[in-house]
Amino acid sequence: MSSDAEPFIPVLEELVDQARRRLHAWKAEQEAVAPAPAAALNPEPPRPAGGKVATARVDPASVLKAAELAPYIDHTLLKPEARAEDVVRVAEEARQYGFATVCVNSCHVATAARVLAGSSTVPIAVVGFPLGAMLSAAKAFEAREAIRAGAREIDMVINLGALKAHDYQRVHQDITAVVEASHPLPVKVILETGHLTDEEKVVACALSKAAGAAFVKTSTGFGPGGATVKDIELMRSVVGDEVGVKASGGVRSAEDAVKLLRAGANRLGASASVAIVTGQISTAQY
Repeated sequence: MSSDAEPFIPVLEELVDQARRRLHAWKAEQEAVAPAPAAALNPEPPRPAGGKVATARVDPASVLKAAELAPYIDHTLLKPEARAEDVVRVAEEARQYGFATVCVNSCHVATAARVLAGSSTVPIAVVGFPLGAMLSAAKAFEAREAIRAGAREIDMVINLGALKAHDYQRVHQDITAVVEASHPLPVKVILETGHLTDEEKVVACALSKAAGAAFVKTSTGFGPGGATVKDIELMRSVVGDEVGVKASGGVRSAEDAVKLLRAGANRLGASASVAIVTGQISTAQY
């Protein structure tokens, strides 16, 4: 560890202590108070120039029909066996239904970008996916190359091993490397909540926010569990309205989607997007 990094360690330690205190306060509130109705806030507006995206809660009361969920959805295809024609199909679906983005592995970004050209839907690349156990320099390189290929947002996987080992400086540096490589485009940090305790989720959210991430995200869809109302409420309580919350993993119906929006999500990741906006129920795993 370099001497230049040492002065930053107390800052991270204080950040983690604050996150733990916030977790205890949140748990006390959950036990003492019945859930309040969701605040009436505006839906996510069109993304402004420079890659900035809205991060505040959305008003689920404004979503009256399943089809009106489309602007909140990252239409997702992350299967390792996905072919170019599969990416084309998903991108065409996104154009047809008006999904916010198409989320693909970095090798497919150029194909998605070509199909989406001229539409309001943009490509997302996942980075360090799905394990998050790559070198930070490798994640940063992948982010830069994905952006060069046409990605307009980056979804990176957190370094789970470092988080579990309480190596918070390494976690922070890992996220910062991708945020800096992607600037000015937004970065979402995938926490893989199914592997984490509540305390680890809170710490991961706090570190992501401190490192400049635009969103925190629940799951890769390849790990245990998926998005839950409880996790979304907890994550939103940590990041406030300055950072977005993306629910991904197991979102299969319009009912699932609205529950997660009501809990505090303002973006949804799903491969079942078409089923969601047409009022069906999918058996898709992501």
